Amino acid sequence: MAARRARRLLGSLCIALLFAQPAPTGAAARSGSRSLLTESLVRTFTPFYFLVEPLDVLSVRGASVIMNCSAHCESPPRIEWKKDGTFLNLVSDDRRQLLPDGSLLINSVVHSKHNKPDEGYYQCVATVDSLGTIVSRTAKLTVAGLPRFTSQPEPTSAYRGGSAVLGCEVTPELVPLLRWERDRQALGLDRRVLQLPGGALLLTNASDTDAGLYRCALDGAGAPKYSDEAELKILPDAEEPQSLVLLKPPSSLTRLPGQSALFPCVTAGFPPPLVRWTRNDEELPTDGSGRFQLLAGGTLEIRDVAEADAGTFTCIAESGNDTLEAQAELTVQVPPTFLKRPANIYAHESMDIVFECEVTGKPAPTVKWLKNGDVVIPSDYFKIVKEHNLQVLGLVKSDEGFYQCIAENDVGNAQAGAQLIILDLDVAIPTLPPTSLTSATNDHLAPAPAGPLPSAPRDVVATLVSTRFIRLTWRPPASDPQGDNLTYSIFYTKEGINRERVENTSRPGETQVMIQNLMPETVYVFRVVAQNRHGPGESSALLKVATQPEVQLPGPAPNIRAFSGSPTSVTVTWETPLSGNGDIQNYKLYYMEKGQHTEQDVDVGGLSHTVTGLKKFTEYSFRVVAYNKHGPGVSTHDVVVRTLSDVPSAPPQNLTLEVRNSKSILLQWQPPPAGTHSGQITGYKIRYRKVSRKSDVTESVGGTQLSQLIEGLERGTEYSFRVAAMTINGTGPATDWVSAETFESDLDESRVPEVPSSLHVRPLVTSIVVSWTPPENQDVVVRGYAIGYGIGSPHAQTIKVDYKQRYYTIENLDPSSHYVITLKAFNNVGEGIPLYESAVTRPLSDTSEVDLFVINAPYTPVPDPSPMMPPVGVQASILSHDTIRITWADNSLPKNQKITDARFYTVRWKTNIPANTKYKTANATTLSYLVTGLKPNTLYEFSVMVTKGRRSSTWSMTAHGTTFELVPTSPPKDVTVVSKEGKPRTIIVNWQPPSEANGKITGYIIYYSTDVNAEIHDWVIEPVVGNRLTHQIQELTLDTPYFFKIQARNSKGMGPMSEAVQFRTPKAESSDKMPNDQASGSAGKGSRPMDLGPDYKPPLGGSNSPHGSPTSPLDSNMLLVIIVSVGIITIVIVVIVAVFCTRRTTSHQKKKRAACKSVNGSHKYKGNSKDVKPPDLWIHHERLELKPIDKSPDPNPIMTDTPIPRNSQDITPVDNSMDSNIHQRRNSYRGHESEDSMSTLAGRRGMRPKMMMPFDSQPPQQSVRNTPSTDTMPAASAVPSAELPEPEGPFLAAEEEPQGPPTAHVRPSHPLKSFAVPAVPPSGGPFDPALPSTPLLTQQAPGHPVHAVKTASIGTLGRTRPPMPVVVPSAPEVQETTRMLEDSESSYEPDELTKEMAHLEGLMKDLNAITTA
Repeated sequence: MAARRARRLLGSLCIALLFAQPAPTGAAARSGSRSLLTESLVRTFTPFYFLVEPLDVLSVRGASVIMNCSAHCESPPRIEWKKDGTFLNLVSDDRRQLLPDGSLLINSVVHSKHNKPDEGYYQCVATVDSLGTIVSRTAKLTVAGLPRFTSQPEPTSAYRGGSAVLGCEVTPELVPLLRWERDRQALGLDRRVLQLPGGALLLTNASDTDAGLYRCALDGAGAPKYSDEAELKILPDAEEPQSLVLLKPPSSLTRLPGQSALFPCVTAGFPPPLVRWTRNDEELPTDGSGRFQLLAGGTLEIRDVAEADAGTFTCIAESGNDTLEAQAELTVQVPPTFLKRPANIYAHESMDIVFECEVTGKPAPTVKWLKNGDVVIPSDYFKIVKEHNLQVLGLVKSDEGFYQCIAENDVGNAQAGAQLIILDLDVAIPTLPPTSLTSATNDHLAPAPAGPLPSAPRDVVATLVSTRFIRLTWRPPASDPQGDNLTYSIFYTKEGINRERVENTSRPGETQVMIQNLMPETVYVFRVVAQNRHGPGESSALLKVATQPEVQLPGPAPNIRAFSGSPTSVTVTWETPLSGNGDIQNYKLYYMEKGQHTEQDVDVGGLSHTVTGLKKFTEYSFRVVAYNKHGPGVSTHDVVVRTLSDVPSAPPQNLTLEVRNSKSILLQWQPPPAGTHSGQITGYKIRYRKVSRKSDVTESVGGTQLSQLIEGLERGTEYSFRVAAMTINGTGPATDWVSAETFESDLDESRVPEVPSSLHVRPLVTSIVVSWTPPENQDVVVRGYAIGYGIGSPHAQTIKVDYKQRYYTIENLDPSSHYVITLKAFNNVGEGIPLYESAVTRPLSDTSEVDLFVINAPYTPVPDPSPMMPPVGVQASILSHDTIRITWADNSLPKNQKITDARFYTVRWKTNIPANTKYKTANATTLSYLVTGLKPNTLYEFSVMVTKGRRSSTWSMTAHGTTFELVPTSPPKDVTVVSKEGKPRTIIVNWQPPSEANGKITGYIIYYSTDVNAEIHDWVIEPVVGNRLTHQIQELTLDTPYFFKIQARNSKGMGPMSEAVQFRTPKAESSDKMPNDQASGSAGKGSRPMDLGPDYKPPLGGSNSPHGSPTSPLDSNMLLVIIVSVGIITIVIVVIVAVFCTRRTTSHQKKKRAACKSVNGSHKYKGNSKDVKPPDLWIHHERLELKPIDKSPDPNPIMTDTPIPRNSQDITPVDNSMDSNIHQRRNSYRGHESEDSMSTLAGRRGMRPKMMMPFDSQPPQQSVRNTPSTDTMPAASAVPSAELPEPEGPFLAAEEEPQGPPTAHVRPSHPLKSFAVPAVPPSGGPFDPALPSTPLLTQQAPGHPVHAVKTASIGTLGRTRPPMPVVVPSAPEVQETTRMLEDSESSYEPDELTKEMAHLEGLMKDLNAITTA
C-alpha cells in the first residue's frame, strides 16, 4: 500500500514538472541541470585571518601585561593561547585570563632567578570548527631582571666648552628604564646632553651650569633604584696645548630599519679637536640636511636607519698635528617580509598542488609550514620545493584546511596563510588553472552533457620498468575501440597507502604514459580511467608493479651541526642519512678555512668528530659525505662556525717612543700581525718603569687607539716601556722593553729664536736656491723659518717653512733681476732677528749650470755644519707577503749599539710601480723597523736617516726587497664568451689577468655549468696554462644556457672566482658546414678537417688568383695548356728512359748480373732491404745536384725527428696562411691551433711550392692509390708508403671533378729509373689505417716501425705558378714487373751515369722552358 502511494506521488510530481514550463530538449536539458548542480555544490573560500597579532613586550616584575590578539571570520572563532609551543589552561589560572576580544592578560608578572613562569614566546591560536585553525606570529615577553648597575658614575671634570662622559652601565633590557638626575632633579636630554646606547651620559659644550652631582635611576614596578652620585666639575678655559685624548670611542651597533643609531666619539684636547666621520672609507655628509647628523662633541646620529647604511664607521679626530681614529660596525637586520603570499586553491582529489611563499629578510629567514595549526613534516607526499614552497602530492579529502607559511629570523617572524578546498570529481573547478597547480594535473572539469560514458580500458600492462620510472600501455575500452577522442587519467599509489596520485595523457587517443619520480624497489598500484566528453568512465583493474632495485648511494647526512669547543678545535655532529640501500661504511668530513680554496678531509667512523689544530678566532666551513659499499653519497650543505677567541699570540709591532718634553713620552705602536689577534682586540696594556728601579712597574690600560701619552714622568730619567694587546680572554705577550730618557729641561719658548747661523743663496735663471743652518743656540724652540724676498726689497713675498727644513727654492722669478732675501726663525712668541742676502738671477740665455741636486731631490736636507752620520748596513729581510723587516747600524753609537740619548730614526720606503709613487715614512727608536701593509710580490726600496734634537743625517744607501707572493686577491676580469664561427657547439672564452695577481699567474681554471646555483664541485672544469688568455670548449649542447667562471692560480694557490657569465649556445648546427665539419673538396689521410667558415665560396673555374679573386678565362686556358704540355713531356721522359734502359748490351748485362750474384748469392732480386742499396739522391731539377742522404743500416729504418709531409698541405711551405698559422700557434687555444689557420689548396694557387715526390726504401703494399677522400683520414706515417693521401684542391679543368692526382710510391732499383719502374709488392706487411694524425707534424705510432721516406724536390723558376699535377702510370702486371726487375739489376758505370744525368738535365731545362712560357 505504501509503495503504491509513493509511486502515485512521484508520478504526479513528474507531471507537474513537465507542465510547469517548456521543457528543453536533449543535451541542453542535461547541460542546464548539471550547471545548476555544479554551481550549488561549489564552496567559496571563507575569509579567516588575524586583525591584531601579539607584539614583543618588555615588562618588569610585578607589572601587568596584555598580549593583544583578534581574529576575523564569518563564524566567531575560538581563541586559545600557546606559550613555548604548549597550550595554556586559562580556566584554572588565577593570574592569566582571556579577554573578550581574544587578548591575553597577565596580572603581576612573576620573575626571579630560579622561577620565570611568565617569560617566553606566546602565540595566539584561532579555530573555527569544520573550517580550520590559524596561528599568529610569535611574540616574546621579556621580563627585566633585578635593577642593578654594572658600573657606577665616577667624579670627573671638564673644561669650559669641552665634553664629559659619566658612565652608568646596565644590562641591555634595562636601558629603556634608565634615566638621569642632576642634583636629584630629573635631567632633560637635548642635542647637547645625550644618553648613549649603553646608558652613559654625554655632556658637550660644557658650561658652569652643568656642574653638580649626577646619578642615574632605574624605574621599575616599585620604587626607583639609584646609583652612586658623582660630581662633575667645570674648569676654566684651557690655555696651554693639551694632547688629544679619546674619552668615549664608538661601539658596534645592531639596528632595525627605521630605528636611530648613535655613535659617540668624545675627545678632549686643546686646541679643540675637529671630528669627522667616514663610512666604508667614504666621507659622510654631516651638514645637517640629511639623515646623518653630527651632534655636539663629535657624536654621529643616524636617523631612520636603512639597510644600505650598514658598514664600518670611522671617527677621525684632529687637533693640531695629532690625529686619532676609532671604528665601529653598524649591522642592519631586517625582519621577515613576504614578497609572495600563499594563494587560495581549489583542487580535486589525487591532484598535485603547490603553495608558493617567497620571503626576504636579513639574516635570511627560515620557513616552516603549518596545516590547521600543526607543523607539516616533510614526507613523500608533502615536500618543500624551491626552498620555501610547499608541494602536496596526491590530494585526499583530509588535506583540506588552512595552510600557513611561517617565516622567522633573529629579529622577528611573520605568517601568511591560504585555504585549500577539495571539490568532488563531478564538480568543475570554477576558475582557470592557478599557477600553484602542477603541470601533471592541469585537468579542470567543465560542465559536460549527459551521455554514455566509456567502459574500462583493456589490457593495462607495464612495458618498461626501471628503478624510478614505469611505462604503461593499454588498449582503448570495448565501448569505443578506436578511442581517438578519449583521454586517460592514470591513478597510482604505493601499495598499502590510500593517497592516490594522477597523471594525464598529453593528447587524445594516446594509450601510453611514462610515470616518473618513483622510488626504487617499491610496489606501486596503477589503474587507468578513460574520459570522453560526457565524463570519466569505468576504472580498469588494478595493476601491481614493483620498480627495480637501485644501486643507491647515501643521501646527505641530516642535521649537521658544528660548534667550537676551544680556540683551536671544532666539533661537528650529524645523523645517519635517510636514503641508501646498504650500511654506511664511513663518513668523510671536509673542512676549509673561509677565504681559502683548498679543502682538507678526515675519515670518520661515527656520527661526530672534533677537528683540532685550527686557527684561533677563524671561520671554517664543514660538510660531510657518507660512504657505502657503492661509493660516496651526496654532500651535506656547508655549515660555517668560528673558533673561539683567545689571548693574542704575538705582541704589538713597531713600538716607538718620542720624548715630548721633560715630563712626558709619547708611545706609538701597531697592532699584532694579522692572524695572531686570536680575537677582537679590546685594548692595549702599557707597562713602564724606571731603568734604575726594575721592580717598580706601573700599568696603564688604554682603549683601542694605537698611541698613548705617558705624563707625570721625572726629568732626565730613563724609562722602559712595553705594550701588550688584550682581548676579552686576557692579555697577550708584550713587546720587548724599549727605553727613552726624558729631557733634563724643556726648550725655552719664552723668547724669540736667535738669528740663523748662516744663509746661502744660489741664483738660477728663474729661481734662487736658499739654504741655511739653524741658530747656534738650540735651547730656544724654533717652530719654523720665514723667507722674505723681492726685487730691491725683501718684503714683497713671505713664505714659511717647517723647522726641519734647511733649504728652499724660490720659483717663478724674473731673469737678470736683483733680489733681496731675508731669513728669520720664529716660534709661538714671535719672529727672531733676520739675516739678509742678495742675488741676481741669471740671464735667460744662460744654461751653463743647472743644479741637478736641487732638481732631483728637492726635499733632501742640506747637512748642518756638524752633520750626523747616516745609518749604514741597511738590510731588508722579507718576512711575508706584506711585511719586511728593516735593520741597520749607527756608527755614531758605541760598539754595543745601545741607544742612550733621545735620537730617533726615520725609515722611508716606496715602490717604482707606478712610477709616481710617493715615499712613506715612519719613525723608530730602535735599530730595526717592521714595515707592514705592503703589496705582495712587489719590489720596494728602503733608506734610513737619523735625527737627534735639531740635527739630522742624510738618507742612507738604499736596500731593496721583494715581498713574497700571495694568492690572487681579485678574479680574472673582462670575461667574455663568444660562439666560434661555423661551429655552434664550440665556444671561445676570453679574459684578462686579475688586477691583483700578487705573483706570476701559473694557470687558470674555467668552471662551467648549466646550473648557476650548483655547488662548485659539481661544475665542469677546464685547466688552462698561465700565459693564455683565451680557450675554446667543444661539444656543448645546442640551445642551452651555460654559466662560466674563471679562477686564477699562482704558486701560492687559487684566487677568487669571477662572477658567472651566462652564454646560450645557438639553436642549430650551421647550415654552411659540410658533414663531419669538412670543407668542400677531398681531405687526404692524415689531414684534419678544415673550417672554411660560413662565408666561403668555391673558386670560379676551380682556381683562384693569387689575391683570391676568380681567374679570367685566359688564365684558365693557359693553365689547361700547361697541364696538357707537362703531361706529354712527362710521358716522353718516361718512354725515353724506359727505351734507353732496354738497350744495354748482353755482355754488359751478364757482367753486372755476375757481380750481383757474387754479392747477393741469388739470381733473382727479392726486394729485401738487405739487397743492393744504391745511394739515395735528392734531385733538384733546377741545379741537378746529387746529395747523398745518410741511410740507416736497419733493414726497416725508422723515421727521423722531422717526418716527411704526407699530403698536399704538408708540402706547401710557402704560403701566407703559414704566417697566420705560426701566429696562431703562439697565441693558440688548446686543440685549436691548426683548424683556423688551414685553408684549401685552391686558395693557394698563387704561391707554388716545391713538389715533394716521396720514395720508400722498401716495396709498398700496393703501387698506386687513386681514390679521393672526403672523410678525415688517419695518419699515413705509420702505414705502408703506397697509402699516401691525395693532394687537396682542384687541380683539373673547371669541367672536371676536383680529384687529387695519383701518386706513385715505389722502391727504386736505380735512382734515375725510380720515376717509372715500380717494384714488386711484398707479401703482407703491417697496415694500420686508424692511427692518429696531426697536421704539419706526422705522429709516429709506438710499436709500428715507420718507413723512412726519401723525396725528390722539383723546384720553380723564379715566379709563381699553379700547382702542376704529376701523372704516373699504373703498376704493371707481376710478370712484366719481374722482367723489368731482371733488367734493372745491373748498374751504371760512372761515365754512363754522367751521360745519363747530362741528358736528363737537358730534358728538364726543356720542361722548365715550356712551363715558364
